[in-house]
Amino acid sequence: MMGPIVVAFTTSTHDAVTIHSGGMQLIPGDNLVPTYTAVLFEEGGFTKTVTGWGMLINSTILGLGFAIGKIIVSMLAAYAIVYFRFPLGTLAFWVIFSTLLLPLEVRILPSYEVVQGLGLLNTYTGLILPLIASATGTFFFRQFFKSVPNELLEAARIDGAGPLRFFWDILVPLSRTMIAAIFIIMFVLGWNQYLWPILMTTDESFYTVVRGIRQILQVWIGSNIPDYNEALALAIVAMLPPVAIVIFFQRMFIKGLVESEK
Repeated sequence: MMGPIVVAFTTSTHDAVTIHSGGMQLIPGDNLVPTYTAVLFEEGGFTKTVTGWGMLINSTILGLGFAIGKIIVSMLAAYAIVYFRFPLGTLAFWVIFSTLLLPLEVRILPSYEVVQGLGLLNTYTGLILPLIASATGTFFFRQFFKSVPNELLEAARIDGAGPLRFFWDILVPLSRTMIAAIFIIMFVLGWNQYLWPILMTTDESFYTVVRGIRQILQVWIGSNIPDYNEALALAIVAMLPPVAIVIFFQRMFIKGLVESEK
């Protein structure tokens, strides 16, 4: 499983000519520092202003906004569905759930028209806001909230806690592991977004790292040979933040998934 990653790393330490003529390399080369320094800090792109480090920051903003926004919207939607009695509440949940059948590719053009009409092209708000509604997150939080004993709700009422205090002081702390599990999943999904950033951004200062990998092969080229080593190096660098997030939240991630199945 780690084989392709190791080969990609060893190949990235060679120069582009060696990779172009000899293919993937199993033995590390001597261009490790120059290649990774160029990928992270050398300005490139059409405007010669974008760097790999800048794209990493953009991807981090997109991933965090994507994950945090989805968690907030999903928790509030699930809270309303489970704890508030309103007409057609169950129908509202299934309408939300049915949106799982509508992937981004299906609704991308209407979403683009809305974002363009609001003047949010080439903004972080435009990158994040249309993506934060999540039927998956709403479903998981709904299932978890339904498993919370009603005695807690009654005790909160006796103590004089209102809906907001019950949500913030009781449900949010109880949902920590669930939040961690969904945060990891959504962060990785947001980090790996490719189609939506391509449609939303024409300003290179908003390019994400996933798009940058493709951009290297198209633009960051020498006279004849694409910089394969820089593309592979950026792919390796792009893996590090999601891996770090997964490792950091690993225990809570597993616990959150187990609790969701109870």
